[in-house]
Amino acid sequence: MLYQSDWPLAKDHYIQWWNHEGLVLWLTADLAVPREPIPQPPPSTSPEQAWFDIPHRISWSEYRLACTEFLADSFPQAETQLGPGSLATFLGAEPKVDWNTVWYQPCIEDPDSFGPIHFDSQNNHWLDVHLAVVKEAIQRSHGRWLVGIPDLIENMDTLAALRGDGPLFFDLIERPSWVYERLGEINETFFQVYNIFYELVKDTQGGSIFNPFNIWGPGKTAKVQCDISASLSPKMFRKFVAPHLDAQCKWLDFSLYHLDGTTCLQHLDILLEIDSIDGIEWTPQDQSQPTGGSSHWYHLYRRIKSAGKSVQVIGVQDDELIPLLDAIGPEGTYVMMNGGRSLDQAEKLIKAVEPYRK
Repeated sequence: MLYQSDWPLAKDHYIQWWNHEGLVLWLTADLAVPREPIPQPPPSTSPEQAWFDIPHRISWSEYRLACTEFLADSFPQAETQLGPGSLATFLGAEPKVDWNTVWYQPCIEDPDSFGPIHFDSQNNHWLDVHLAVVKEAIQRSHGRWLVGIPDLIENMDTLAALRGDGPLFFDLIERPSWVYERLGEINETFFQVYNIFYELVKDTQGGSIFNPFNIWGPGKTAKVQCDISASLSPKMFRKFVAPHLDAQCKWLDFSLYHLDGTTCLQHLDILLEIDSIDGIEWTPQDQSQPTGGSSHWYHLYRRIKSAGKSVQVIGVQDDELIPLLDAIGPEGTYVMMNGGRSLDQAEKLIKAVEPYRK
């Protein structure tokens, strides 16, 4: 890979991390000029162009990658996702975009007359659009970057996109069997859709990267989540979410759970009981919370690791790196550093981390 000087070594580090044995360090630096003579594309004229104009999107991705130095275990990947939760669009929810994010319009109005969730891969506009983005990125990579699985999302979050948050909360009380059955069908859809993208992007080892959270594994790899669990009791999480999450992670070869904010921490005990989850990532929910690398969260990372799972720490400031490693240990630790540093600053961090490598 032309934009990563030692990808084989980096892959070894990811394998050690999944095995709860070694350290992964995501570290990049900004380049003053692109590494190739790539002109900066014109700005998007609308949110729709920014999200759905495929050549325009990949041109911007190409330019950003050329302006970044990928160091340590970081790797260049094209930006291909059509918003978090695009699995819902393949099942009938229409996307609504602005400059920064995507929402999905619910499509299940009357659950009592709504039969099984059915995924049609042959007549599926948004699947075709998403595949076109991925194929464009692959075609234009020429060995410079990787292309990963987009942020499909699954489980209760996808059902909420199809049904709407409020109506789904009533469904949990009024028609729990309906909810449970739909979640099983969403799992089956996830498996089908994942395989479609996996066959396009898998490497010669059968390995794959998952677009958000920058993870690679030597097999079917994904970030999994249930952000709507912020509004669920642990009893409901255990009943509805955990069984389908377990089945999903057993199907995958490598899974990283995205734990999103303090309102989801109430479910951590249940997550740590699910053996099929390989690692857990922690996201403080907003700027009012300490950064991911703060000592405020050391106890959380130790708790996750003591349960036999790897941990991913995001948003780490440069001066937080070594205290973090000293406090929780490098074994099974993935540190994702903030961007925006010079090459000289990055090289100093790499040297400081050398004693923590096995």
